[in-house]
Amino acid sequence: MSEALFADFQPLIAIATTPKAVQQLQPLGQKLIVPPTLIHLDDVTPYQGSLKEYLASVWHSHHSFVFSLATGAVIRLIADLLQDKATDPAVVVVDETGKWVISLCGGHQGGADRLAQIIARQLGAIPILTGAAIASDLPGVDVLGVPFGWRKGEGDWTGVSAAIARKEPVEVMQSAGSKLWQDHLPPQHPFQFQKSASQGRVVISANQDNIQASIPQVKWYPRVLWVGMGCERDTSQKVMEYALKQVFKNHNLAESAIAGIATIDIKGDEVGMVQLCQDKGYPLRTFTAERLAKVKVPTPSEIVQGEVGTASVAEAAAILAADRDQLVVNKGIFRLEGEKGAVTIAIAQSEREYTGRTGQLYLVGTGPGDLTQMTPAAQSAVTQADVVIGYSLYIDLIKPLQRPGQIIESLPITQERQRAQRAIDLAQWGLTVAVVSSGDSGIYGMAGLVLEELADQGWDGITPDVEIFPGVSALQSASARVGTPLMHDFCAISLSDLLTPWEVIEKRLQMAAQGDFITALYNPRSRTRTQQIFTAQEIFLQHRKGETPVAIVKSAYRQDEQITLTTLEKMTKSEIDMLTTVIIGNSSTQNYANWMITPRGYLGFN
Repeated sequence: MSEALFADFQPLIAIATTPKAVQQLQPLGQKLIVPPTLIHLDDVTPYQGSLKEYLASVWHSHHSFVFSLATGAVIRLIADLLQDKATDPAVVVVDETGKWVISLCGGHQGGADRLAQIIARQLGAIPILTGAAIASDLPGVDVLGVPFGWRKGEGDWTGVSAAIARKEPVEVMQSAGSKLWQDHLPPQHPFQFQKSASQGRVVISANQDNIQASIPQVKWYPRVLWVGMGCERDTSQKVMEYALKQVFKNHNLAESAIAGIATIDIKGDEVGMVQLCQDKGYPLRTFTAERLAKVKVPTPSEIVQGEVGTASVAEAAAILAADRDQLVVNKGIFRLEGEKGAVTIAIAQSEREYTGRTGQLYLVGTGPGDLTQMTPAAQSAVTQADVVIGYSLYIDLIKPLQRPGQIIESLPITQERQRAQRAIDLAQWGLTVAVVSSGDSGIYGMAGLVLEELADQGWDGITPDVEIFPGVSALQSASARVGTPLMHDFCAISLSDLLTPWEVIEKRLQMAAQGDFITALYNPRSRTRTQQIFTAQEIFLQHRKGETPVAIVKSAYRQDEQITLTTLEKMTKSEIDMLTTVIIGNSSTQNYANWMITPRGYLGFN
């Protein structure tokens, strides 16, 4: 099981008190079951000691709890520990038969709803989610900005959530941050994006506006403000914090909207600045004097030019970090009586917020399209992702795996490279992106293209993190539907010449036919590309008998599945298109009682 799928829920502890319960949780992975004094996985023994006392000792140090225990028992164990839905951990219960996975508490902010869905996919169970947002196919308003790294502000979160649950109109005032979430809401959502009469309001802004309202109201702060900072050597952290508070107060900006600090590289070791970033969780970005000197700023300084080789540090660094030509706040110089040093502050607002997350790319093989043929890990990856990208047909086939709040982007079948580039861009931003392919993503799928694009961009092999989830390939699916045609040496050849010259494809067909390889033909025929399948037939007839068995399988394991067992000389009389896989047997392949059988050797069979 991929540990990456559970990264957002760590530290996680799974608790089971019987051998059968341990067995149910085992597929989640050995490392996820943490049994310090509760369970010995190598030698399960009866539980000793007070579970209630143990839970009290680890409650505040863990993000998530997974119990394989009766729901009533779990409720009694944790009742005294629950405090507030904003701070309570995720609590998920798996019944001892492994049929149900219940999101018990911490559904939204704790992530229990999402964790329950992932575990259910892994165990082949049914997730039980009871939140009102789930019923409306909506993301919880209290987790709306989590994928984008927004910071949660003040407000009546319960009141706004209740208005959404009642399907009452809720006004959205968004002046900063990504609007991707708006584009992927269900048709009948309650959000109003223009000023209107409403029963609730969601404010998404970098400003510290105090909007008076007689209705429930909440605030999200996207991290879009880059603070350019210059300072005298050994300026104290107190001076820097004082300067920030003054600037943000004077310009009605929210400190929660700070993306990070930007400065010249020679200040990258400034103790006060480094400590400020560590305490506040800000990234520190540094730029060379050469880069800063190329930036046009409103208030350049000849003194600064003479000292560090650029006429601007704070303003130029803010502009470079935000990737915007305009400042929100021009530079100001601040001192604090009794404290050492001085600091210069300027602010620029970026178009795209800083997420504070390491992006993930999941390259997922969905198999033939029937969810029962898709691996649990692949299903979990789709459910876990912030974004799912793929060809529209494949997106539709995995619709049951999608969850409220996900960004679903489907692009036409000819736009594979655009899909790869889009997925990489979103992952580099910090989102978790699942790129789905039918069959196995590493066999004529998107995995290779994504890795090629990453390599072309100078990827370091680490960020974004990449994980490939294998799937049942088309040749395996087709083979399973007709018998055992792939029992001996075989190869796969795509007849599409969009990315491969036809001369190369034709040569490979010649060699496969001459070498007596069982051959699976992918992309055998399209609306505009009709001749290649006839050419392939002619090539194989030069080396094999006309009665050589051929399987033609269209849409294996899907509702419109079509299977034809025929021969090499008759194969082109059957319906063949881009959703078809053609398997040509070798010289020993035979048809027997409507099954296609290839012996394991050339000794034949009776």
